[in-house]
Amino acid sequence: MRNSSRRKFLKTTAIGSATVALGASGCSASELTSKNAMDHVILVLFENRSFDNILGYLYQQGEVPKFEGVVGKNLSNPVPSWAQHPAPGGRVYYGVASSMNSPTSDPGEEYPHTNTQMFNTIDEQNKFKMGKNIVAPWNVPKSPDTIPNMQGFVTDYISNFTADHLRQPSLKEYSEIMTGFTPEQIPVITGLARGFSCFDQWYSEVPSQTFPNRAFWVAGTSSGYVVNSPADNFLLNNKAETIFNRLSANGKTWKIYVGQPDPLSFTGLVAMPVLRKYFATNIVPFSEYEKDCANGTLPNFAFVEPALVNGHADYHPSAGMAIMAGQNLPLDPPSSVLSGEAYLSKIYHAYKAMGTKQKGSNVLNTTLFIGWDEPGGTYDHVPPPRVPAPEAGAPKGQYDFDFTLSGYRTPAVMVSPWIPEKTVFSDEYRHTSMIATLRKVWNLGQPFTQRDASARTLDNCFTLKTPRDPSTWPNITARPAPPYVAQDPNNLDTAYSELAQAMVPAIVTFAKKTGYAVPSMPKDPNAKVTGAQALNIAREFANEMFPLLASKK
Repeated sequence: MRNSSRRKFLKTTAIGSATVALGASGCSASELTSKNAMDHVILVLFENRSFDNILGYLYQQGEVPKFEGVVGKNLSNPVPSWAQHPAPGGRVYYGVASSMNSPTSDPGEEYPHTNTQMFNTIDEQNKFKMGKNIVAPWNVPKSPDTIPNMQGFVTDYISNFTADHLRQPSLKEYSEIMTGFTPEQIPVITGLARGFSCFDQWYSEVPSQTFPNRAFWVAGTSSGYVVNSPADNFLLNNKAETIFNRLSANGKTWKIYVGQPDPLSFTGLVAMPVLRKYFATNIVPFSEYEKDCANGTLPNFAFVEPALVNGHADYHPSAGMAIMAGQNLPLDPPSSVLSGEAYLSKIYHAYKAMGTKQKGSNVLNTTLFIGWDEPGGTYDHVPPPRVPAPEAGAPKGQYDFDFTLSGYRTPAVMVSPWIPEKTVFSDEYRHTSMIATLRKVWNLGQPFTQRDASARTLDNCFTLKTPRDPSTWPNITARPAPPYVAQDPNNLDTAYSELAQAMVPAIVTFAKKTGYAVPSMPKDPNAKVTGAQALNIAREFANEMFPLLASKK
């Protein structure tokens, strides 16, 4: 996420149990069939990668009957005339990422940036602007019927890079946006995709960033919000029913497992008004996932969050440089995709180790689904489809967006012994397909919104009559990941204006409405907040809200 988003708030805050007893399937392993494949579902959501970026090189031409990747295609984007460092022929052609940190500057991901990426439209007043500095009409095409051409990724990357770094990028630097990873570079996610299945037409729900897309994953709507900011939109006002509420109401069990040592759950933050009552019982450290897999005690729905704050175990591109008080301070260490690979390897191996004979949750009655929240500005060549608005006749939302255009493709991989290797699902799916599926297979009642009501379900994906024994599954080994190095707290004594305008006011407002005290909270909600103050505010807030994840320091 960008300057005014969770990324720049939480990456500067180095904040670093008992849980409820949850039931498992009552069937013995010998009785299970493919109809039991989703008695338990593990969903892990990573951050900010497109399909082409992660899985575009997955298959060579002819290797599978159908696959919408990048091999054999002459994909490119034009370089704008105002670029200081032009490319030969005026275009950048798609290629292989030269670094595991690519792209090394975080692309634009908010709605105006996505408009530029999809339509190659940028308002003159929005060149070299980012975040709250971008103004109406937010790079929207003049005609509402304009079809995305996916030709504006270079344009937006150069503009956003310039705003972030206060200089234009070189040809080598901006060419990074037109690259993706090979299977050899990222053997975990590609090994699972080849070993089981992937979806080459899986679309994000909102052409924008993390909070609205994660809201659609769990609620089928973002309550009209299109970007992460202001944060109190979600912390205070997003009251849409979630899949977790529906599960509890129908006697189904669930947990949110948070990557350690992260101190809070973004799923919880996004839906705080309706999930707050579960924070002290159902939101637990990732170590509990590993225990539940080993003991056969996974809940019906296991939602896994990678470390989004400490450790970069989320595949997210590096957020680049934070421009603060005239200083260039490193916001993040290099955000290598290998850290996401290492985390996914842990998730997969814990799942695989359950075996077929374990009582309770085992691989025969549990499906592992790996998804992403949004493409995050990384290149994809497939235009997104039109979709129904969550509520018919509802007024336009934030940025005057009517929610009738989805975001573009994200990676999606499903692991199950009931799926043949090298399966590619090429029908249109989207994030709300998960909600639609769980409603159907678990009899959870009516659709949440028109979006999940129209989404294709996953229950027909399990086509094998005899399950594949885990001993025959791919042996996945992650490449070594660079260690996470926390920021020096001495570098945090700079005024963070973007921070103060994003999360801190939301925390102040939330504290006032709920009546709990945060000792480090400034008396003046409009006061500039230093990094050191922000660290303490965030730590105190997180420890109060998420006691099972609380820092022991």
